[in-house]
Amino acid sequence: MTTEILAKTPLHALQLELGARMVPFAGYEMPVQYPLGVMKEHLHTREAAGLFDVSHMGQIILRGADAARALESLVPVDIVDLPVGMQRYAMFTDENGGILDDLMVANLGDDTLFLVVNAACKHQDLMHLQQRIANQCQIESRFERALLALQGPKAVDVLTRLAPEVAKMTFMQFQAVRLLGVDCYVSRSGYTGEDGFEISVPASHAEALARSLLAEPEVQPIGLGARDSLRLEAGLCLYGHDMSTETTPIEASLLWAISKARRADGARPGGFPGAERIFAQQRDGIARKRVGLLPQERTPVREGAELVNADGEVIGQVCSGGFGPSLGAPLAMGYLQSSHAAVDTEVWALVRGKRVAMKVAKTPFVAQRYYRG
Repeated sequence: MTTEILAKTPLHALQLELGARMVPFAGYEMPVQYPLGVMKEHLHTREAAGLFDVSHMGQIILRGADAARALESLVPVDIVDLPVGMQRYAMFTDENGGILDDLMVANLGDDTLFLVVNAACKHQDLMHLQQRIANQCQIESRFERALLALQGPKAVDVLTRLAPEVAKMTFMQFQAVRLLGVDCYVSRSGYTGEDGFEISVPASHAEALARSLLAEPEVQPIGLGARDSLRLEAGLCLYGHDMSTETTPIEASLLWAISKARRADGARPGGFPGAERIFAQQRDGIARKRVGLLPQERTPVREGAELVNADGEVIGQVCSGGFGPSLGAPLAMGYLQSSHAAVDTEVWALVRGKRVAMKVAKTPFVAQRYYRG
């Protein structure tokens, strides 16, 4: 038997001190919940402010006059015209239009881009960048840095006490900020559907910053369990579950993330891997797509459950599912044949041999509350 050696984030000792229940996740030992419990952690984030350790994510810097154009050759997103101090959601696509990973890209100015990629994909993403664009820009991994997410309606009140200037930031703005005398990068964004911030901080200062934030009365530590239920209520995809190399951005209902400038009729059409297939799907339609699903009874429907029509024919599969504490009901997302993907269409999930009635629903399930000024 081989035992996987799990990596630890810079906040590992603090998590143990806080009573976290640790689990393996993307090669790291991560907190799935704290003594408060997943349900209360979720609701606390919606009502006040939750602090998440997301230091397992990968941070990468690209430098050089051609960095934006180079990155644009790998993503269906407008990077060349991304304003300084702004961040944008992007996807690495492969030659078939499949999604290799999704990521955030910020323009720091001075021909410098800052990327945040998923934990499970970060080493292959770094290799992908090095293989494809290392001759066009400088690529620096910053995997040693910590990343904290402060999320919820009171997050701005909390962070403003440390850095008053963050109050003026709006959704997807990104800037260098000094916190407790240390240079950090702060974006007004997150993965919960709530207002909030993500903070990149040197590992040596992560614990001091986390303790300072947790000392504020509005803040509780939040684990991966509530992170998952929060993002599911917000209708946000999780890489490796709701999208993968087996799904294109069109099938994943992510057409909104393909910048208008990069579409077939845009100013800089195509030029990214898989563009032809993605444009063909956009033009001709698709056989299946990701949709929201609401079980019509209290039974939670989990990832992997088959979806059937009234005749019992398999027409899709659930990719994420669970209970939504804010919704007060179970919820799911899945891939369905396009003929069954219209809102309010009735389908059934097979759960332990039993049919559970489901309805196709709009996402997000819980209204997003990003601060747009």
